[in-house]
Amino acid sequence: MIETKGLRKSYPSKKRGQAAVDAVRGIDLDVAAGEIFGFLGPNGAGKTTTLRMLATLIRPDGGEARIAGADLLADPADVRRRIGYVAQGGGTTDAVSAREELVLQARMHGTGKAAAQQHAEEALKAFELTEFGDRPCRTYSGGQRRRVDIALGVIHSPRVLFLDEPTVGLDPASRGHVWAEIRRLRDEGMTVVVTTHYLEEADALCDRVAIVDHGEIVAEGTPETLKREISGDVVLVGLPAGETERATKALREQTYLHRLEAQGEDGLRLYLDDGAAAIPQLLRVLDGAGVVPGTVQLQRPSLDDVFLARTGRSIEQA
Repeated sequence: MIETKGLRKSYPSKKRGQAAVDAVRGIDLDVAAGEIFGFLGPNGAGKTTTLRMLATLIRPDGGEARIAGADLLADPADVRRRIGYVAQGGGTTDAVSAREELVLQARMHGTGKAAAQQHAEEALKAFELTEFGDRPCRTYSGGQRRRVDIALGVIHSPRVLFLDEPTVGLDPASRGHVWAEIRRLRDEGMTVVVTTHYLEEADALCDRVAIVDHGEIVAEGTPETLKREISGDVVLVGLPAGETERATKALREQTYLHRLEAQGEDGLRLYLDDGAAAIPQLLRVLDGAGVVPGTVQLQRPSLDDVFLARTGRSIEQA
């Protein structure tokens, strides 16, 4: 459904005499029909720029792409007819209702008045907006308003839907409602492309993920496949203030550790094959060094561990 090769975009530096800033440095993608595909990465990684290029909002400086069979550079108008786009900031107006917004959006896509009203009614039901669909949008909660945004993006039944940070700023319950709507659209055959910097969102929602950093894809695959690349377990050790250096020196000598990373100012992240079996040994080593840990936590590798393994820093640090 989406194919790109070498897609790139640069912007002039704001500082005189400095080189251009490479926002996207050659993105290669192959997104299948009917899947939820996620761009995961920190702010400034190039996720939104990539999405805006695919949605024809900005023109690439190089590369090529086809969206739902239409050529991005040769026929952007045809691409626009086949896609829906929901920006991070949303598109609703305070003073009008969801129904009015939906009718207007359908009309702007060339739908007749009666058909637009019917499509709006169907969208209100599908997104569970009927109860308050005739109230002004300013009265909606953040989650309700975000569902209106998505309904606006699909009122013309596009083949591909682009969502830029669809749940940013929402509470967990509202986020869950938005996830459910995205899954429903996927189950009905729509291809959905999402940008996010939420690890749990990419893990729980996306069929496949491209992890992006500094305008490049550093890892791509299903969340489970990417996490399996990080062998073994992760043990998080919380330490008293000032004990990080002493604990690090003692633990680095242990041959069963694959890698040791700082976790904040007073903690360590340890990578090893069998965390449960290793914890008693870790505690004995720390005790021998005169270090009493505050907490010891065993966890499975996460997408943040994948990002850390590929870039040398966590998404939170980035």
